[in-house]
Amino acid sequence: MSLPPEKVAELKQIIHNQLNQMDVHNKIQEVLTESFHEKGRDTDKDQIGEQEILQALREKGIVDDIMQQLQISEGQLEEERSPWQQRPPRKPATHHVDKDGILQSVPLNKANVDPTRRYLYFQIIGGKAFLEHLQEGEALPGYRCSTFTLHLYFRGQRFKSRPVPCACEPDLKEGFLLELHNPKGGDASRMAETSTLLSMSDPIHLVLLKTDAAGDTTLLSSHLLDWRTVLSCDYGRQSMSIELMGVGDENKVPVGIIDVKLEILPIPEQILTTEVITTQVNLERSRISERERLFLVYAKQWWKEYLQIRETHQRRLVKIFAQDENGVNRFVCLFLKPLRAGRLLDTPRQAARFVSVIGFERSSAVGGGQPKEQWSTAHVFLCKNRGDCEDHSVLLCNLLLGFGLNAYVCVGTKVKGAAHTWVATIGPDGLVTFWESLTGHRYIHQPVNPDDPPSVQQPRPQYPYRTLGCIFNHQSFYANSQPSDNVDVCSFDVHDESLWKAMSPDAIKSICGSSSQSLWPHPAPLIPNPLDASLASNDMELQIRALVDDHRKDFGLTTVWDEELSYLLNQALASYELERATGISAGNEEFQHAIRRAIPDGHTFKGFPIQFVHRNAKRAFSTCMRSQVCEEIVCCRGDHVRLGLRVRVFCYPESACAVWIMFACKYKSVL
Repeated sequence: MSLPPEKVAELKQIIHNQLNQMDVHNKIQEVLTESFHEKGRDTDKDQIGEQEILQALREKGIVDDIMQQLQISEGQLEEERSPWQQRPPRKPATHHVDKDGILQSVPLNKANVDPTRRYLYFQIIGGKAFLEHLQEGEALPGYRCSTFTLHLYFRGQRFKSRPVPCACEPDLKEGFLLELHNPKGGDASRMAETSTLLSMSDPIHLVLLKTDAAGDTTLLSSHLLDWRTVLSCDYGRQSMSIELMGVGDENKVPVGIIDVKLEILPIPEQILTTEVITTQVNLERSRISERERLFLVYAKQWWKEYLQIRETHQRRLVKIFAQDENGVNRFVCLFLKPLRAGRLLDTPRQAARFVSVIGFERSSAVGGGQPKEQWSTAHVFLCKNRGDCEDHSVLLCNLLLGFGLNAYVCVGTKVKGAAHTWVATIGPDGLVTFWESLTGHRYIHQPVNPDDPPSVQQPRPQYPYRTLGCIFNHQSFYANSQPSDNVDVCSFDVHDESLWKAMSPDAIKSICGSSSQSLWPHPAPLIPNPLDASLASNDMELQIRALVDDHRKDFGLTTVWDEELSYLLNQALASYELERATGISAGNEEFQHAIRRAIPDGHTFKGFPIQFVHRNAKRAFSTCMRSQVCEEIVCCRGDHVRLGLRVRVFCYPESACAVWIMFACKYKSVL
């Protein structure tokens, strides 16, 4: 018999408190450090596995001490559950239930520690001064509460903390082992020395998110941490407090403070002085600042020349700089870099589908007025799993570049005049394809020749774009200098200087080259979705069935579910998703044949499919009921009424998913 979730959470909390009192964490850390030294001297190829670490802990007697202390009786458990017990000031909410954890199928990776590599152990000790959550109340038992989640990215490595309930002093306690290794040059086969570590200028990117009870995420802070100060500390250990600032218009307002501890493993033989580290950091920043200054001078001159071509160029959307989430102006080409999805995405069209199922969210502003435009870094966008059209276009362009296509981000307007961004690919034969990042749709661009006589039939454009101001990628930037910026008559011969004004490739490389953006995090790699699609589909289907039962009960109607009909709907949903992902329609004929055989003579069939990018059953059902067709199905009255429902969750990388829901009913026709 399994324990209820509340009791499991409380049992974990008791064990967690006991381990903290015994200072087990530091004891394990000391054993791990000793194992590093012993293994490092004996061999260069062996790795320290989990069994070896456990054996070392047994030899030190730590395992026996833990087992003796963890004697939890039923009385102790009830005492811990007593509401009259005095609570410690930083006790996490025991009623927080991580329902998503039940639906995850990917186990935690237990990677072996390589003694030939050096590591940075990044430990989060706790949080404090999150004043906006001073009055945060506890959620009811079994219900979700708002949570904090800290995401970390460093040199191609991504980590994520467990969600903790929002509080003024959140119980953020995590540890991440970051590999410090230089795969280039002669350092690839040996442990990184102190001089090599000093040259690693990549910052640790910390992203703090808040997830509300409905599952919506909000970006609270994006912080770049220079970790190299630990190289000047004794024993390679350093404790510090990091003040996390807000984002957007609130980038000068503190959000909270997290206490962290950094430790280099194994301990470096050479300890640097603070002056050496400060000199190195200042030198790097001065070089980058000088390059940015020179590029700004060039960009101003380039823009002046562009305006001299035609006065109307002043009104065209030529986007040279954009603000990131911290309010820092960045050259737009800095946001782009080819991104390979590994085995997570197979084709460019599948990549477009993945980007389209990431939630759309416009940048908001406090109070009235027009919100400021904000371009998120790739890591922030993937962590939030939502963003504006610029974020979607940048990610899609990076993926298409990774697939080897000649892709560009396009900045212009839509038919109604609203500013918009999308992606264009130019083939070797000059064929131009537009990719709408918010929907995954593709459009072939067929330019209209305005000089043709009226008798010549012109192609009718299917895309929703009106004007085009500029296109760019990680190596090129072109401003539209054609007489008209209308997309219909636009030529994409970017090498024709009379049609497009290009920026100097050397100027772009000076600020976008690998040596110039060391303080700017590279696009984060994609990670697989830990969600089990079958479990998630079944869970959401059961929730919606319960909502349908309650809704019909309010109207005095009984509900009879037809399991066979529900199963047949599955093939329709699979066909819909296949068409969205590949543009190829398949399987509809078989579905129609199956439905005709399942519906008896004299009966009527109705179906209503709809797609979402979230898994909130109540919100999805509320949206469905706004449709007259869906309402007629759910509230169907008559003879021999049978209802069918099928939910399919299609998982994509990160936490993106396409959720298809289909309501159906069959009933005996009266007429």
